[in-house]
Amino acid sequence: MKKLEEWLEIGGIKKDITLLILSGIALLISLFGFIEMPFDAAWIAIVLCGIPIILEAIIGLVTAFDIKADVLVSLALIASICIGEDFAAGEVAFIMQLGALLEDLTVAKARAGIEKLVHLTPQKARVIRGREERVIPAEEVKVGDVLRVLPGESVPVDGIITMGQTSINQAVMTGESLPVDKTAGDEVSSGTVNQFGTFEMKATKVGEDSSIQRMIRLVQSADAGKAKIVGIADRWATWIVVIALLAALLTWIFSGEIIRAVTILVVFCPCALVLATPTAIMAAIGNATKHGFLVREGDALERLAAVKKIAFDKTGTLTYGTPKVTAVKSVSADYTEEMLYAYGASAEQFSEHPLGKAVVRCFRETASTEILTSEQFQMLPGRGVSAVVERRKILAGNAEMLAEHQIGLSDEVRDEAENYLKKGSTVIYIAADGALIGYIVLSDTIRSESGQMISDLISLGVAPVLLTGDHENAAGSIAGQLHINEVHANCLPEDKLNWIDSYQQKKEAVCMIGDGVNDAPALKKATVGIAMGGVGSDIAVDAADIALVDDEVRELPHLLALSKRMMITIKCNLSFSMGLNFLAIVLAITGILNPVVGALVHNAGSVLVIINSALLLKWRKRK
Repeated sequence: MKKLEEWLEIGGIKKDITLLILSGIALLISLFGFIEMPFDAAWIAIVLCGIPIILEAIIGLVTAFDIKADVLVSLALIASICIGEDFAAGEVAFIMQLGALLEDLTVAKARAGIEKLVHLTPQKARVIRGREERVIPAEEVKVGDVLRVLPGESVPVDGIITMGQTSINQAVMTGESLPVDKTAGDEVSSGTVNQFGTFEMKATKVGEDSSIQRMIRLVQSADAGKAKIVGIADRWATWIVVIALLAALLTWIFSGEIIRAVTILVVFCPCALVLATPTAIMAAIGNATKHGFLVREGDALERLAAVKKIAFDKTGTLTYGTPKVTAVKSVSADYTEEMLYAYGASAEQFSEHPLGKAVVRCFRETASTEILTSEQFQMLPGRGVSAVVERRKILAGNAEMLAEHQIGLSDEVRDEAENYLKKGSTVIYIAADGALIGYIVLSDTIRSESGQMISDLISLGVAPVLLTGDHENAAGSIAGQLHINEVHANCLPEDKLNWIDSYQQKKEAVCMIGDGVNDAPALKKATVGIAMGGVGSDIAVDAADIALVDDEVRELPHLLALSKRMMITIKCNLSFSMGLNFLAIVLAITGILNPVVGALVHNAGSVLVIINSALLLKWRKRK
C-alpha cells in the first residue's frame, strides 16, 4: 500500500510537469504566433492550469470558506477571459501552477520507519516451564516466566538474569557499539542482542510494557508540531483578496473602465510572491546536496535557521563508534609492550567479541610482527578469552576474569587502570601462565573534524549539547576534549526525547544529530533531526528531516549557515515581490498598464525571484 502511494505521488508530479511544459509552449505560441491555430493557444494553458485552480478555489470556499490565493487568481482568470485577454489569463494560471509544483517538490513527508522498528521486535521466546523448554510467540510471555536466551538471539522481553554470564549488545537502546557484560542479577531489555553465553532470565515487563514497544510508541508519538511550508500568499490571502476587489471596484467606479479593474486583479495575483519561498528552498536543497546532505523534509532548512541548540549523540556521531587501541602497558620485566601486544592479539584472534576484534585489527594495522599461533581457544562469556600461545596459557579479559583465576592486581596497576576508566576507556588485562603481565587500553576515538566543527557552530551562535547513552566518564571525557559544556549521560531513548522536549518547552528550537535506533524518538521530536546516513540505522534516517549521507560532520556549520542565508534570500524575494506588486497596482489604477503588460510584469518579477534564489546553489560562507 505504501509503495502504491509513493508511485501515485511520483506519477502525479510527473503529470504536473508535463502539463506545465505543454502550457508553457502554448503561451509562447500565443505570444509570438509562429503556429497558426483555430483558437488562441493560451486557452491550452487556461484549461490545463487554470481550471484546476478555479475548482480548488470553489471547493475551498464551499466546504470551509477557506480564502486562499487561488480565490484571487480565479477572479483574475475569469475577468481576463470575459474581456478577451486570454494570454493574461493563461500566463497567470501558468505561473501559479509552477509555484504550486515547486512547493509540492519541497514538501516531502518524513517516514517514521515504524515498520522497520517493528522488525526489531523479537517474535519468539524460549520459555521454561517445569523441566520443559518450549518456543512460544514473544507476546505470550507473562511476567514471572523463566526464559532461556541462546547466543545470537534477541532478548524477547525485559527481565533479570537469574543464571549465566554473557555480553549484551544494547545498541538498540543506548546507541553504544560496545557490548555490556551481564551476569546474574543484571537487567536486560527486549530487543537487545545476546552475544555469547546462554543465560536464563525472569520476565519483568512484557508486551506493551517492554522496552522495544515503548521505543515504538515514542517514535509514533514524537511529533514536534513542525510547521509545514505555507505559502506567504496564502497567509495573507484574505487581506489580498479584499484589497484587490476593493481597489478594482473603486477604480471601475471612478474611471468607468472595466479593463483597468481587470488589470488590477491580474497584477494583484501573487505570482512572484508564490515563487519567493519554494524557489529559494529548492536552490538551498540543491546546495545542501552538493555538501552531502539529503534534505528529506522541504521546510527543514526553514526550521534549522531558527535553531539555538544542537544536541549530539556521541558514538558514531562525534566519534567513529569503533574502539581503537590507545595504550599498551607491560607490568612484567619479562615482557616488552610489543610482546604483550602480540600475545594479547594472538589470544584474541578467534574472538567474536567487538573488543577482541578491535585488538586484533589494531595490532595488524600498526605492529611490525605477525599474529602468533593460537591453540585451545576458549571464549569466557562476559569475561574474556583463554588460549595457548607459544606454549603459554594466555588470559585476556576483565577484572572478574582475573579474580576467577586468583590473579591479583597491585594498587599501582589498579590506580592506573582506574584513571583510564574515568576517561571512558576500556581495559583488557593480559595474564600469562597465571600471572598478570600487563593490560591493553581501548577507546572510542573522536572524529578528526569534530573539534573544528563544534568551534564553528559556537561561532554561529549555536550551543552544542551532548546526549549519550554512554556512562558519565566517557561522556565527560569526550565533552571536555570538544569544549561542550552541557552533557547528559546514561540516556535511554525516552531520556533523549525528554531533554529535547524540555528545550522546546523553553521555546528553544533544537536540532538533534544521531545515528542509532535509540536516537529515532529524539530525531523525530526535535525541531530538526539530522541522521548520519552512512553509519546510521535506516530507522534513524527515516525519523530524521535531513540525512548526512557521507557522515562528514565538518559540513554541519555550512548547513546551518546555508539555512540562515536561505531565509535572508526568502525575505529579499518577498520584499521585492510586494514592492513590484504595489508599483504595478499604481500603474494599473492610472491606466498605464493593461492586463497583458501586467502579466508580463509578473513574468519579469518571477524571473528575477528565480534568479535571486538560484544564487543559493553555489553559495558558500566566507571564512
